Amino acid sequence: MLKNKQILIMGIRNKWSIAYGAAKSAFNNGAKLIFTFRGEENRSKIEELISEFNGVAYECDASNDEQLDNLFKTIKANHGKLDGILHSIANAHTEDLRNPFIQTSKEGFCHANDVSAYSFVATCRLAKENDVLNENSSIVALTYYGSTKVLPNYNVMGVAKAALECSVRYLADNLGPETIRVNAISAGPIKTLSAKGIKDFSVIQEVVEQKAPLRKNVTQEEVGDAVTFMLSSMSRAVTGQILYVDSGYSIMGI
Repeated sequence: MLKNKQILIMGIRNKWSIAYGAAKSAFNNGAKLIFTFRGEENRSKIEELISEFNGVAYECDASNDEQLDNLFKTIKANHGKLDGILHSIANAHTEDLRNPFIQTSKEGFCHANDVSAYSFVATCRLAKENDVLNENSSIVALTYYGSTKVLPNYNVMGVAKAALECSVRYLADNLGPETIRVNAISAGPIKTLSAKGIKDFSVIQEVVEQKAPLRKNVTQEEVGDAVTFMLSSMSRAVTGQILYVDSGYSIMGI
């Protein structure tokens, strides 16, 4: 599905991340992969992680526009144009996930929205400005059900994901004339490193297993395959959408 396509995966951290599942699926479907990670001190760990994908990695703080701009300039100079981007980046302060939402500080609110939502806007803008995207390319973000419903201890991250989802729609409209598609995948709860910051996260997984139509939680492989679909020409008429990959849990009323 992605044979000879060049895909940028932003935000890979370890083998338990959704980005890793997406990388594995994309690689198995023929993609050439480029990765970003945060923190130069993590380089050796990331390079070892992606060695199985024959990938190359660049350090980039996606909340820094200058670093994003340099990233796309470097990619274009070293690798040519991209056919797709997966944005797998989000962050909130631990105290803003543990405390009641009403106690969210202004700084914490701005931080969560900057890293989790605005970095996606900046990624799209700077990729376009640097002319690093091929025709009929696809940009995909990762979101979560907490953007539309109140979930215990998700708090400011839910607000940030709501901003991300709305941004997907506006970006799809802006980039559509350039034949660039923009979508998001709302994955069911997966035990990633980020999920560890959410108190009682295992309880959410237990409820999904009991209530979802498929009576099971999703895996990173299943979400990764959905990402591959969204990056491929098989979804060429889909843009501005939020695709739920959650065993159907999001359709349930109780």
